[in-house]
Amino acid sequence: MKQRIYIDKSVFGGYFDEEFAEHTITLFDRLKNNEFTLLFSNVTQDELSTAPQNVRNFVKGIRVDNTEFIETTSETVDLASEYISEKVVGQTSFADCLHIALATINRADFLVSWNFKHIVNVQRIRGYNSINIKNGYKQLEIRSPREFEKYEDD
Repeated sequence: MKQRIYIDKSVFGGYFDEEFAEHTITLFDRLKNNEFTLLFSNVTQDELSTAPQNVRNFVKGIRVDNTEFIETTSETVDLASEYISEKVVGQTSFADCLHIALATINRADFLVSWNFKHIVNVQRIRGYNSINIKNGYKQLEIRSPREFEKYEDD
């Protein structure tokens, strides 16, 4: 069974960012090769509506047969709100919390992001996962695209 990965807006933008492009392009190449199922949410879709045109065009070119669209529910909002109330992050990071909750509730194998301040951050990951476990969800693997690099044997 293919692994299911949730990707936030930062990864789509990273495709065109000199600092992040190398690893982001590799991740999207693996998606094109049908190695993963992409979980794409209404939250990401809304965030991308204000992205630069080249990013929006890139997103439109992603094959839908590799994509599973997921939507925000009251369960998602409740879990995201708990991340805030338990002070994993501040109120201004609610959209980031929605990404975490969407990936958690929809049983993503990984959440992939370039957001090191609010998402791909050891202390925050521990906080998100402690709340996930407390609520009966599994731990969420949160990684950067760099960790999806394939290395060939020498």
